[in-house]
Amino acid sequence: MRILLVSDIHANPFALEAIREEFDVCLCLGDLVDYNVEAKPCIDWVRRNARYVVRGNHDHGAAQRVHIQGVGGFRYLTGVTRAITIDRLGEPDRKYLADMPTSVMVTLNGKRLLLVHATPRDPMDEFAPAEVDFWKRRLDGIDADYVCVGHTHIQFTLQVGKTTVINPGSVGLPRDGDPRAAYALITDDGPVLKRVEYPIEEAIAAVARTGLPDQARLLLTEVLRTGKLEKRNGNNGSNGELRAGDGNGLV
Repeated sequence: MRILLVSDIHANPFALEAIREEFDVCLCLGDLVDYNVEAKPCIDWVRRNARYVVRGNHDHGAAQRVHIQGVGGFRYLTGVTRAITIDRLGEPDRKYLADMPTSVMVTLNGKRLLLVHATPRDPMDEFAPAEVDFWKRRLDGIDADYVCVGHTHIQFTLQVGKTTVINPGSVGLPRDGDPRAAYALITDDGPVLKRVEYPIEEAIAAVARTGLPDQARLLLTEVLRTGKLEKRNGNNGSNGELRAGDGNGLV
């Protein structure tokens, strides 16, 4: 069996459509919306392809029409693109986001998989590094072969006792210095982390067509092209933007 894991699509269909893997089951770990501006085709793709999907913090915020204010970094980008997300989504799309469960336990190919966007302790918001001691506490009492998470936009696999923690990274907005779309496969041989190139300039052009403020357009262009957002000094609209968990979990 080939299980496709995708997460943190963030309204970037250009990256999502570049994933051409054959799969038997697709699992989506949330955050379909915000940051980029084409949320609807991403929601449609997940509806068609994902057998199981869990709600991310951005999905929750858009579904509940939560408006965010921030002066810099990813919190600022959430604020300026959230309004576009809400405006472009119809009520059925918002309901789809709102109805996503925050966690799913499923057995596939004889393996138990727990799906959450962030961590089992805090399914939508907790920032989870690839550290064994951190995960030992979060996995206490959880009987699963795989715990599949997203949220950090950083790929990793981590063995914690009998459980493998898998973060497939971000499809639409990686933050690990590699701008290619990130995802993962679980096969009979175990998990494999994958990357694929996609037409980044088309994603940037879609952002430019929305008429976003120059600050937002430049920040998004930077992270789309480089897979990271450089820390800056001074109050230039992006101070402190890379602190883990910055913006009440809006990472």
